[in-house]
Amino acid sequence: MVNTLPSPQNLITDTWVRATWEEFLAVCDRLDLPSDDRPALEKARCYYDAGWMRIEAVGIGSAHGQDNSLLAAVVTLYGTLRNIPQIAFTNGSFRKVGERECQPDLAYYIGAGVQRPPKNNQPVDVNAYGAPTLAIEIASTTLNDDLGQKRLLYERLGVQEYWVVDVQNAIVIAFAVAEGGSRQIQVSQVLPGLAMKTVEEALQQSQTADDTEVNRWLMQQFQALG
Repeated sequence: MVNTLPSPQNLITDTWVRATWEEFLAVCDRLDLPSDDRPALEKARCYYDAGWMRIEAVGIGSAHGQDNSLLAAVVTLYGTLRNIPQIAFTNGSFRKVGERECQPDLAYYIGAGVQRPPKNNQPVDVNAYGAPTLAIEIASTTLNDDLGQKRLLYERLGVQEYWVVDVQNAIVIAFAVAEGGSRQIQVSQVLPGLAMKTVEEALQQSQTADDTEVNRWLMQQFQALG
């Protein structure tokens, strides 16, 4: 049988293309194999939704990495100070077999009743453990897709809240998700009381202040909430 799957070097990246679930898995497996001739795909992200796949080969630059770290600190500090149980994933993969898969920059299971997925090297089985409560995409060069097709993916997956961080403009666009749809919100519902304007101010401060300064400021804001 002739193998019709594209080689990793010839993949169409950073756009949605038609593919079966089996084709998607085969391409992802190939990306996991060591290779010296495709360094641009070493950190590729794999997404799948209802017959379409997207392989992101976007390089992870300083702006993306710093904002990713800051958002992780925001959620962790807020949850800790407000005593909100959470289980965090950085660059984790979440799979609903045969239907969809996503690899958000950050994801959280939030609340006392959530199940803890096992620690292993396999994608989290959404059928067994549910979708993450909160998914976050850091959009340095993928803003339109994060607000478009990926937003639909996360709606269908069943997350409760979805944030898109516009790196260039230091803006957080947050959505509450329910009944297969989403609406923009200014205050988190899964982290009650956390205003997006506070997160945005932290992003703006991080352009000139170091992480310790920003974290101290965040703690002051969060403690003032009582």
